[in-house]
Amino acid sequence: MWKGKTVQAKAWTQLSHELERIPTSLVAASNNGCHMPHPHWHAQVEVNHIYSGAMTYRMANHTVDLRTGDVCIFWGGQPHQAIEVAPETELVAIHLPLVHFFRLRLSAELMQRLTRGATVVTRHEGQADGETFRRLTRYMNSDDPVRREHAIDELLLRLNRINFEPYRLVDGEETGRLEGEPLDAQGFRNVIEICAYITENFRQDIGSADVASHVEIHPKYAMSVFKKSTGMTLNEYITLLRLSYAQSLLLDDGVTVLDVAMESGFGSLSAFNQSFRKVTGQSPSDFRRQRSSSLIDA
Repeated sequence: MWKGKTVQAKAWTQLSHELERIPTSLVAASNNGCHMPHPHWHAQVEVNHIYSGAMTYRMANHTVDLRTGDVCIFWGGQPHQAIEVAPETELVAIHLPLVHFFRLRLSAELMQRLTRGATVVTRHEGQADGETFRRLTRYMNSDDPVRREHAIDELLLRLNRINFEPYRLVDGEETGRLEGEPLDAQGFRNVIEICAYITENFRQDIGSADVASHVEIHPKYAMSVFKKSTGMTLNEYITLLRLSYAQSLLLDDGVTVLDVAMESGFGSLSAFNQSFRKVTGQSPSDFRRQRSSSLIDA
């Protein structure tokens, strides 16, 4: 683990707020320096490439050290924080919606471990990954939808190379095989459709019956196949998306907490407060004050 002085850089505070403002979309942002004063979370899978330097993440149940050239992927729904950062560290953070994540063709066990909180780290010696991720970042931030779609496809191809190259799996859980049979191709297609529907409709009053009806499968099967793939129930994922969206609204001091609750799909302030506190350990108002203070101090 790198033991140097943590860089107090304004860049990451700005970056994290930029990422959190678009909680259900594909986002790619680069920065120099990385100061993350508080853990954060979001409803996408996160992919990082370290262009230079070194850093350490604290995840929900483990820490992971990254250095120049590393590519890491982890589930952003778990609280995570950069706790140690070497000077002059430069990285890109890509937030990939689950609907694209399930297009990956990694082993079923590896996919399950990722959605249950593990971190996968791989690397390719040389400059190829650095050049690739800089191009992907430009394309993902393009106004051209064709370039954005191409960038997603190329990113998935890069991550699929994990099947053929060395990687390390960092996980606080025991590393034995997971229980249950892996999903078949139809199961993965169902999960992709489920994720797409929930992403489009999570702010509405939806439940497992609505999701299953849209995908044209039985509600019990919808709940089973989703839990098997992600480790979450359908309701837990809907709530996570609502909380992630609410997080972005709370960054605007002009919106009341009640308005945030209703706009995010919770239906009541009490339900919002209870869900928010369960995930973050603090109230929405405390979260807003903490983030406002972070921007002022940065």
